[in-house]
Amino acid sequence: MSFRTNPDRILEGIDRARNRDAESAQFSVDRQAMGRELISNLPDLDATNPERAKRVFQAVERAYVKAAGRAELGRLAARFQAVGDIHHHHARGDVSVSIQYLDHARPDDIGVAPFEIYASDVADAKKETKTSRPDVNALKVLRKELRAGVLSAYQKLEPRIRESIRERADMGAVQAQVTVDLRPAE
Repeated sequence: MSFRTNPDRILEGIDRARNRDAESAQFSVDRQAMGRELISNLPDLDATNPERAKRVFQAVERAYVKAAGRAELGRLAARFQAVGDIHHHHARGDVSVSIQYLDHARPDDIGVAPFEIYASDVADAKKETKTSRPDVNALKVLRKELRAGVLSAYQKLEPRIRESIRERADMGAVQAQVTVDLRPAE
C-alpha cells in the first residue's frame, strides 16, 4: 500500500484538517456543550435537609438533560466521529458540574470528572446501535460519558452541598450548570 492510499494516513489528514478548521477564527467551533437550569422558587421554610438536597439534585438533573439534548453535543460528536476509524486515535474530555447560590455569599461549588474516548468505545457502540453511522455511534459514546461524568462530579460535590444546606445557602435561587468539554488527545 502506498503512502497516498494508506487509509490511516488519509484519515489522519482529514482529522488534522478538521481540527485546523475548527480552531481557526473564521469557523470558531466551540469544544463544549452546556446545559443550565435555574430554580428560583423557594423551598418551604420547614423543608427537611433531604428535601432541599433533592431540589439541588433536580436542578443538576435538568441541566444534564439540557446538555445532553443540545445541538452542540451533536457537533462535538460529528467532529470526533473519526475516533473509531483510527485505531490509535482518542479524545479526552471533562464533565463539570457547577452549583451557584445566587442569593447567598457562598462561592460556587464545582466538580469535574475527566474521561477519555477510545476507538474501542466507538466500536462497542457500533455493536449496540447496529449502525455504521459514525456520528450516531460517537454521540452515543459521548452521552454515556456525559452521564457517568455528571454522576461522578455530583458525588464529589455532595459533601459541599450538604455543607451549603447547613449554611442555608440553598434557601434562595440556585443555578446548576453542566458542561462537557471534548478535545483531541495529542
